[in-house]
Amino acid sequence: MKCPFCNYPETHVIDSRSRGDGQFIRRRRECLSCKKRFTTKEYVDLLPLWVVKQDGRREQFDRNKLLHGLRLACTKRPISMEAMDDLIGKVESELRESDGEEVNTRKIGEIVVKHLKKLDEVAYVRFASVYRKFRTKEEFLKELKLLKT
Repeated sequence: MKCPFCNYPETHVIDSRSRGDGQFIRRRRECLSCKKRFTTKEYVDLLPLWVVKQDGRREQFDRNKLLHGLRLACTKRPISMEAMDDLIGKVESELRESDGEEVNTRKIGEIVVKHLKKLDEVAYVRFASVYRKFRTKEEFLKELKLLKT
């Protein structure tokens, strides 16, 4: 693998770990020339998963979009990038085990909310408020009451 800092064509792997329920491998690498270290992630190349949007459009599942939403929900919370990557791995794994190659955004949201609720309640409420599109404070308070139980 080419070094992202000096473009030297050879690096060596310092450490490898399976993450996200075995969905990807995280490798810590070091450049043989400049000695800088960086991390790579290797994913299994599966058939594309298609997301059916609310307006009927279809687009390929993009874990980076999901990561962006999680980062917003987890802002200023004690949640590591590793934990977010694991959560995305679990979500993607569940989606692939479901009904085929297409999944609607509602199902993605429900799976994320389920896992996020276990990880951090504040991040869960933040994500749920955007995903469920609360229109009134009563809807929001109802969700908070459900969280208490």
